[in-house]
Amino acid sequence: MRAVNIKLSLAENVKQFVNIASRHPYDIDLRVGRHVVDGKSILGIFSLDLSKPITLEVYDDNCDDLMEEIKPFIIG
Repeated sequence: MRAVNIKLSLAENVKQFVNIASRHPYDIDLRVGRHVVDGKSILGIFSLDLSKPITLEVYDDNCDDLMEEIKPFIIG
């Protein structure tokens, strides 16, 4: 599993992120505090508090292609 912190502050960012995530076969979760949603669900992501950093969890160690595509959203 790989985890990074991301920021999705605009609705357009959420749309771009879901489009990228949906093209990859990995299981992806987004976590803010104790709330966890599917990283490929646009409605799930909008249910999170997007003003806070989001922890992205990818359940595969060989996901460098995904990490490269989401680089604009990665913080820290």
